[in-house]
Amino acid sequence: MLKVLKFGGTSVGTLDRIQNVAEIIKNIKDDGHDVIAVVSAMSGETNKLIEYATHFSKSAMPHEMDMLLSSGERVTSALLSIALNEQGYPTTSMSGRQAGIVTDNAHTKARIESIDTTNMKQAISEGKTIIVAGFQGISQDNGRVSTLGRGGSDLTAVAIAGAIQADVCEIYTDVDGIYTTDPRIEPKAKKLDKISYDEMLELASLGAKVLQNRSVEMAKKLNVNLVSRSSFTPEVEGTLITKEENIMEKPLVSGIALDKNQVRVGMYGVTDRPGIASAIFTALADANINVDMIVQTVGVDGKTDLDFTIPTTDWEICKEVMQKFEEDAENIDYNEAICKVSIVGVGMKSHTGVASKAFTALANENINIRIISTSEIKISMIVEEKYAELAVRALHEAYNLDQ
Repeated sequence: MLKVLKFGGTSVGTLDRIQNVAEIIKNIKDDGHDVIAVVSAMSGETNKLIEYATHFSKSAMPHEMDMLLSSGERVTSALLSIALNEQGYPTTSMSGRQAGIVTDNAHTKARIESIDTTNMKQAISEGKTIIVAGFQGISQDNGRVSTLGRGGSDLTAVAIAGAIQADVCEIYTDVDGIYTTDPRIEPKAKKLDKISYDEMLELASLGAKVLQNRSVEMAKKLNVNLVSRSSFTPEVEGTLITKEENIMEKPLVSGIALDKNQVRVGMYGVTDRPGIASAIFTALADANINVDMIVQTVGVDGKTDLDFTIPTTDWEICKEVMQKFEEDAENIDYNEAICKVSIVGVGMKSHTGVASKAFTALANENINIRIISTSEIKISMIVEEKYAELAVRALHEAYNLDQ
């Protein structure tokens, strides 16, 4: 088998941990598999480099930032390669350029355009293990180093796995898989053996932080089998993220996500005229504000109430935008003491009563639901933040996820 492995910053955070990663790779090689490992910078390194840059400039040129930040991953790849070679395992380190990764020209947030796998295939045919510096490539127009933005090493690993048609892409973090919910909130949470791409995308976008959205999207597009597992307990099987048709028993609900990074914006007594919603949400979009759940109700007096949620990080900009619409509404208010709790499962497509079970579970705990939004595999509810953990535990129990 050809395995692409990815090790995050905490997995390679110290020299001892890099040695631990070397042991994982040696064991996989000893089992007869070929290995391409993609590594992040040692934890804290990227932040340190950003600090160095801001010492000289608060607005350094993006291509210079890329030159600087890409060095963190190259350090790790060389160190891991040195460690493996020293122990008798022929290994070569590669920068993004040497691995053939070509991106567009959007420095600091580039997207991968193509991968020329010639160098990697040559190294594998020579029996070498390859250690690729993650998070980087070269821009297609000028050949300068480019970086892929947040979660870029995950993207590198998935893209390489797709391009070289690897059998599996294993993402090693400090968590040993995908759980039915956050085990710190619900100790009875269970690790999932398998989950579909779509469920994982929903959970990731709804607040579950194990895997980066962009990498799951790319895995789905390139049909790469992803495994989430831990570098600290490599003997534990992780969670396979795969096509829905590869999962025999589709669970009704696979997981419960919690997102406390939400603010509810309420506009009350809005004059109901054609184009008002369009004007508001176009203004928010132009300010790059990510609007999530929207509820509109029209009263008998012809006045409209409009509720929507935004990430807490966009709150200040949102206030500025909403000032333009103060004359259109009797009142605009903001509530940050809320959270979004969501249930996700492909089984919802073919079962009835999933929503009523959720609402009943929360009602039994006297938790009031403010906003509800649904898709074919998700139900999200806005509740008061003080009930966040209680809501998660109640829903976890309602769907027997601890079984």
